[in-house]
Amino acid sequence: MTLPPEDTLEPLERQQLAEMLEWHVAEGVDVALDEMPHDRFAESAQLAEASQSAAVAQPRRAPQVDAEPARPTQRVTAPAITAAPIAPDEAALSARALAAEAQTLEDLRAAMERFDGCALKRTASRLVFSDGMPGAKLMLVGEAPGGDEDRLGKPFVGRSGQLLDRMLKAIGLDRASVYIANVVPWRPPGNRTPTPQETAICMPFIQRQIELAAPDVLVCLGGPSAQTLLEQREGITKLRGRWFSYHIGNREIPALPTLHPAYLLRQPLAKRQAWQDLLAIRAKLDQGR
Repeated sequence: MTLPPEDTLEPLERQQLAEMLEWHVAEGVDVALDEMPHDRFAESAQLAEASQSAAVAQPRRAPQVDAEPARPTQRVTAPAITAAPIAPDEAALSARALAAEAQTLEDLRAAMERFDGCALKRTASRLVFSDGMPGAKLMLVGEAPGGDEDRLGKPFVGRSGQLLDRMLKAIGLDRASVYIANVVPWRPPGNRTPTPQETAICMPFIQRQIELAAPDVLVCLGGPSAQTLLEQREGITKLRGRWFSYHIGNREIPALPTLHPAYLLRQPLAKRQAWQDLLAIRAKLDQGR
């Protein structure tokens, strides 16, 4: 898309263009293929109608019968054999086995790099495994990577990540003192919500990641993370601020659901509730000193 020179735009127009571009990036539009939009559905319908009209207008020819059928001159090749996709149940079993074999976080990361049972891996740019300090007292888990995370290979590095950094700083923490991951480690196309099937396939990996990271406090960022890890059905506005016990191995980890930073960007008034959760997290960490 060709933009007019900046000096010819009014301030409001520049702001509107910036917001429009930001919205497209958030919706997963990564590349502009042409300067003008195209209605591909209308073009396909026109082509189909033109082909049908040409077929009707063309007179039928009587089939010619040869005295001796001609032998084919082209070699007939067998169709290529491709590997069948792994069934979801089989993929989940494979993920569980790989996760159980991992003895360290590095082992787990290598196992997830080898794993091919989740279709999201084929559309994502890279695995988004973690950020921060392994073994930290506080572990934060989101739902899935977005576009910025997919490009950089780290969770929470976009606008919501910048807000998360400020939230951590408000209670005396930073990325170097916490551990951050996602339930689903590959970006869904267009930043869509992961399907229940995709989440179920990836569950053994995040469960083992939490077990190996062994945090003292677990924070679920957003409703999908809380509902998946804590096996709850209520929405995040009802779950947030309530402490749960996350059972992993022979441990029980205090877990607190809180509002996702992306939600706070859309609903700034909810930052008051998020601040209450942050104070509760700080108090829980201080209890374990």
